Amino acid sequence: MELDDEICLCFHVTKRKVVNYIRIHQPQVAGQLSECFGAGTGCGWCRPFLQKLMESSDSDETDKLSTEDYARQRTAYRAKKQK
Repeated sequence: MELDDEICLCFHVTKRKVVNYIRIHQPQVAGQLSECFGAGTGCGWCRPFLQKLMESSDSDETDKLSTEDYARQRTAYRAKKQK
């Protein structure tokens, strides 16, 4: 996943926006990332990834995923959540 790929698909928040938000605002808890254009407040899929970014903005789990795989996994997550 590249910096300009969306990490929060509900609100179209890119990984770059989140990384910059963390760098500039230095939030204390991951929940504060919701102030970054609502990241993490939709379906909830991106919350674990946002937490990883909080822990280490240099390298995280999203670096290993392609944009398509990330979106596909989120679709499966939402389908499971709706059951």
